[in-house]
Amino acid sequence: MASHSTSSTTVPRKRSKTQSEVAVNPSFDNLPSSLLEVIMSRLVLKDNIRASASCKTWREAAVSVRVVEKHPWLFCFPKRGTSFELIDPLHWKTHTLNLPELADSTLCYSRDGWLLMRRSVSKDMFFFNPFSRERVSLPKFEQSFLVIAFSCPPTSDHCVVGLVSSLRFYVENQERRITISTCHPGATEWITQESVFHSVFLWHDKHHSKLFYLHNRFYFFHCFNQGGGSLHSFHTSSRTWDSHYAYVSSEHQLSFYQKASFLAEKNGELFLMLTSGNEKPLIYKLVSSNWVKMSLTELDGLTFFVSFYNSELRNNLPWMRNNVYFSRFGYNRKSCVSYSLDESTYSPCKEWHSWQQLCPPQSIWIVPP
Repeated sequence: MASHSTSSTTVPRKRSKTQSEVAVNPSFDNLPSSLLEVIMSRLVLKDNIRASASCKTWREAAVSVRVVEKHPWLFCFPKRGTSFELIDPLHWKTHTLNLPELADSTLCYSRDGWLLMRRSVSKDMFFFNPFSRERVSLPKFEQSFLVIAFSCPPTSDHCVVGLVSSLRFYVENQERRITISTCHPGATEWITQESVFHSVFLWHDKHHSKLFYLHNRFYFFHCFNQGGGSLHSFHTSSRTWDSHYAYVSSEHQLSFYQKASFLAEKNGELFLMLTSGNEKPLIYKLVSSNWVKMSLTELDGLTFFVSFYNSELRNNLPWMRNNVYFSRFGYNRKSCVSYSLDESTYSPCKEWHSWQQLCPPQSIWIVPP
């Protein structure tokens, strides 16, 4: 019997390309890993993630150069005592910090991992880092104030603190006056000045004015009683106000006391978010002294974290993109209340009648170490 030949059933092995063949017919599969990493490092996070799904080699290169920003955590003040909660809004991990240094103190502002505090009785003001327990004193400020902010950590030589203590309107001459005070760590007193405005854009806005520092200026935003708002800026070196007003017309139809504005910066650009209870948050970017409303495509994954006192902005958070996170706990304390810009819905779904429900004054966003 003739033997059965196996030549028709044998599967030949795939032959590897020689170096000469690769040189004649190059492909993306043959790119060296160092070059792939350079290419991946130039992609924005969204495109980096898409490219990583192509193959194992691309995934390894994309992950090796992927930069994911740190998201802020929620710092919660107790109703009594000195046990403070620090909560991760992504994994909802809770840490307890015992901070007797903050007894009899009220919160004013937070930025770059530092808290700006004020003693309730003595009116002493100071910076405090809840992680390192470091404290930096400021001159006492006896009066009440409307809003306050600082530029950078108090350990920097460039740190400056600014506060607006009063807004006055004089009916007889349609004159509006604003009082601003500034100081820096190590100073012995505040420098205060009152400036006069004749513009109708300046409005007494005690609860919804926001102050934010960027590019040697304190930006001051006002919501209007009839909707919308305007932006003013105070130059810290020349101590002059910018007379050009960046006006934004709000689509919200709720009353003055139900609106809130939040200023934040990203890569040197100033952003504004307006919200009012259960309405859709509106987001704008300052472009050439004008507020430009941003579409969902233009946002490109931005994430807002807002509270009664401050706001933080990120754009490299893969699992939290296109969301607004408020400082209010959700049901059963398992998550923060958030708004999905992709789905145009709040989570949990509930009627929020005012922005203060979403941003209670007992919590603030802080950058963890």
